[in-house]
Amino acid sequence: MMRIEDILMTLRMFQDENCDVRTVTLGINLMDCADSDIAVTCRKLQKKIRRLAGNLVQEGTRVAEDYGIPIVNFRIAITPVAWWAAEHDVDGVARVARALDEVAKEVGVDFVGGFSARVEKGATRSDNALIAAIPQALASTERVCGSVNVASTRSGINMDALLAVSRSILDLARRTADADGFGCAKLVIFANMPDDNPFMAGAVHGAGEPECVINVGVSGPGVVKRAVERLRAGCGDLNLGDLAEEIKCTAYRVTRIGELIGTALAQRLGVPFGIVDLSLAPTPRIGDSVGEILQMMGIERVGAAGSTAALALLTDAVKKGGAFASSSVGGLSGAFIPVSEDAVLAEAAARGD
Repeated sequence: MMRIEDILMTLRMFQDENCDVRTVTLGINLMDCADSDIAVTCRKLQKKIRRLAGNLVQEGTRVAEDYGIPIVNFRIAITPVAWWAAEHDVDGVARVARALDEVAKEVGVDFVGGFSARVEKGATRSDNALIAAIPQALASTERVCGSVNVASTRSGINMDALLAVSRSILDLARRTADADGFGCAKLVIFANMPDDNPFMAGAVHGAGEPECVINVGVSGPGVVKRAVERLRAGCGDLNLGDLAEEIKCTAYRVTRIGELIGTALAQRLGVPFGIVDLSLAPTPRIGDSVGEILQMMGIERVGAAGSTAALALLTDAVKKGGAFASSSVGGLSGAFIPVSEDAVLAEAAARGD
């Protein structure tokens, strides 16, 4: 039996605490689009994306309206381009990016992720071509995002690849200087890149994934902050275990929301449901900040003693709460701490903390 308090708490999450489904990402395998003729490759990938993603935004909007749960972004993740564009040079790989940009605008998605390579152990000719093409590709497109995995716990860091990527980042920043270097905001350099991440700019449709799949990214820094705030207001004698339990319970509720939306949309599109990525991704809005959570947990200000320990506790509790809520938790599932997107972190950085 549902309790009235639980219903009101769920409503409050959306109305007052900035809870949302941050992204619904359709993963698409494009390995069968490979061809020695770059024009044929581009036609194939556009045709396949139109067929599989043509109704994504329309059906996703209907699901959001039916459940009263906001979906902020609709995105596509593809098989890493370096895997299936191996026959083409730098200009050819950049042309693939422009073809992806065109079809993304056509189907109405916000971003396409997967202009990517994995080079943690070594780079192929195709990987090198993609890394060299990053400045041209991301500077000439609006909705294409890229990523490169240069390291892993098992393999260590590929320093040669890291040097090449660094040069591409500098070139990309110069090419998009008039737009505040926005091209670099569409590029992620990874260690231990997951194969099912729905969040941009690092989304890919990696190895072991099905032909097509729906992955969902949910976020709720404001929900967690308010939950900790209520806990502290109602109980004066708290320990770290109490904080962790409250965060886990909150992460559970947020994850269930993401799974509900993901399974409903997957059924309507006739594709499998993949994973829920529960990541506390902040926005510049006040009340939607990871930094505010850390302060509410007892840190005087972000950067002070205990900040790293508080972040570790927060991330661990979020992961455990999400795992209890769903057997389909994947992606990054943790806490994002981007200075440029978090009001409190930005203030701390400005102070030199």
